[in-house]
Amino acid sequence: MISHHLFYPTMNPLNGALCVLMKQSIIDYHKDEKNDWVAELQCGHFQHVRDNPPFICRPWVTTEKGRSSMLGHLLNCKKCDSGEPKDIE
Repeated sequence: MISHHLFYPTMNPLNGALCVLMKQSIIDYHKDEKNDWVAELQCGHFQHVRDNPPFICRPWVTTEKGRSSMLGHLLNCKKCDSGEPKDIE
């Protein structure tokens, strides 16, 4: 299987240090216990993908067609960035 992740160097706005963000592909979705959509990432981590305007605008998550269109899309995986264990194997 081809790994779909990329490293993106960026500057930390708090201290100016260079850090690297890990981008991971969306491979599937499920709903959590609160009925919010969760993306399952290539790395084995889960990440919420909510549509909660005006704070978070992801209208694509509200329809099956929209979610399907975002399969393969790269999200920054904060759990990879911090070295957390996988949510699934």
